[in-house]
Amino acid sequence: MASALYQAIETMSRDKGIDPQIVVGAVEDAIALATRKYYKTPENMRGEFDKETGEIRAYAYKTIVEDGKELEEGEEPEAYIALSEAQEMAPEVEVGQELRFYKDTSPLGRIAAQMAKQVIFQKVREAERDTVFLEYNHRVGEILNATVKRVEPMDVIFDLGKAEARMPKREQSRLEQFSVGERIRVALLRVDRAAKGPQVIVSRAAPSLVQTLFQSEVPEIYDGTVAIRAIAREAGERTKIAVVSRDKDVDPVGACVGMKGMRVQSIIRELRGEKIDIIEHSEEITTFAEKALQPAKVSRVTIVDLGEKQLEVIVDDTQLSLAIGKKGQNVRLAAKLLGWKIDIKSEEEKRQEVEQAMSAMTSGPQTPIEQVTELGDQVLEKLIAAGITTVEHLADMTAEELGEVPGIGERSVDKIAVAVRHYFGQYEEGEQRPEKPVSEVAASLGDNAASESSVSHAAPTEADGKLYDPATDNREGSEAGETLQLAEDATELEKADEADLTERSSMSKTPEQIIAERGIDGIEPLEVEETADELIAREDAESQTDGFGSDADIREAGIEMDNQTMEDLVEQSEETGNETIDPDENTRG
Repeated sequence: MASALYQAIETMSRDKGIDPQIVVGAVEDAIALATRKYYKTPENMRGEFDKETGEIRAYAYKTIVEDGKELEEGEEPEAYIALSEAQEMAPEVEVGQELRFYKDTSPLGRIAAQMAKQVIFQKVREAERDTVFLEYNHRVGEILNATVKRVEPMDVIFDLGKAEARMPKREQSRLEQFSVGERIRVALLRVDRAAKGPQVIVSRAAPSLVQTLFQSEVPEIYDGTVAIRAIAREAGERTKIAVVSRDKDVDPVGACVGMKGMRVQSIIRELRGEKIDIIEHSEEITTFAEKALQPAKVSRVTIVDLGEKQLEVIVDDTQLSLAIGKKGQNVRLAAKLLGWKIDIKSEEEKRQEVEQAMSAMTSGPQTPIEQVTELGDQVLEKLIAAGITTVEHLADMTAEELGEVPGIGERSVDKIAVAVRHYFGQYEEGEQRPEKPVSEVAASLGDNAASESSVSHAAPTEADGKLYDPATDNREGSEAGETLQLAEDATELEKADEADLTERSSMSKTPEQIIAERGIDGIEPLEVEETADELIAREDAESQTDGFGSDADIREAGIEMDNQTMEDLVEQSEETGNETIDPDENTRG
């Protein structure tokens, strides 16, 4: 018959859910430690518990070694005994065996008993932690029945029967409120090992909770006829679940909903009113995406990037808000359900995007705004500062948009419009078109003069390998006429040169010098406060206050530039004529 002490150990073991042998071992270790402390010895102490009598004895164990063996550093001599000494007490012993010596435990007092009690409690707590971990660690994902034990500011503590479980704030549903003593079903999330023991974490927000509830409410899911392929959940708000049937005669959505919605309504009540969307799964990703975005109606779905798993969904303008959902909830859950990235656009947004792409493909090169020569520097600076850097951008802007540019007034807006119109070659009646650029005129005239001189005064060449003979050439009359014409041209160029020199010399003189040379009496020069150059500079500055000159100034500047250009061309023609015409070479005897 077991002793009363052992019966008490068995009762406590059942209450704690641990093995009684663990408690017995804890008692033996506690007695051994208390005995070693009492005798103050480093000997190897062990306790033994007698289940029949309930007596606890302590023994000191010593290892038998050869005679004269030297112990290594750190080894206690009290833990060893020589072979010869051991054989005196037990002749049959050998080296390596152990001898035990009884230690009286009756002198142990209150302090030793208290120490033994602490050791027993510690061993029992460690056994409880290991038992809890081994009990729940392999049950992760299961649904457990729990009772609310207490409600803390951030966590809710549940009683699972053999252990306590904790539900953090992030694992709670927004719609749920708990009261002490309430029984609910929770999903076992994980079991953590901690210093104070294993922590069992449960959840009411895990998707596995919805899956298990469907398995318990829908027989077709339980027996495998209908399978749940994916679940996306935002606890307290909405859940999307994708189901598929292995039997073509069974409707997976109808099986989950039940007659008059009885099955799904039972699950909704368990989740405290959380909305549930049941969708039929499809292997075709575009079809699956259309169903996942319900209740919105999708126009079309396009796979943008198969490797990155990106989809583009086009919906009608009236369905855009419904497809996105409240705070993006609908499209977010659909993306979780599919495992793809979803980009939702309306028909209008897609049309604008296509138009922009087409315009970018058809648009030509951009022209810098500096090419509009009629714009002043100040206006150019203001336009560039406002981000208007191309002629095309400036031409597309309205008068109202130009008026919003800082520093551009109504007058400047009108002049900008005229400048842009002139840049594109559009002139109204009464507006003077600009002359051909001077550089192009000079280039064309220079090319013509060079070509004429090269044709008219080319040196004679040989024909068919024979020397040229003027006597046999029957073109004497034509050549004589050409020679006479060249002489007359040279004379006219000399006269034009003299007239040009006279005009330029007179232009380089002041009015006072001209009057003195011509001997005009009775005319005295007037005294003015500023010279002609200063007067012209002042008038130019006044006309450029808003970045533009008047039309008369522009035309006058063009005329002066053309006069100077003609003078330069005359000089070039004279130099060409002097270099190419030689009367001695062209005179024929």
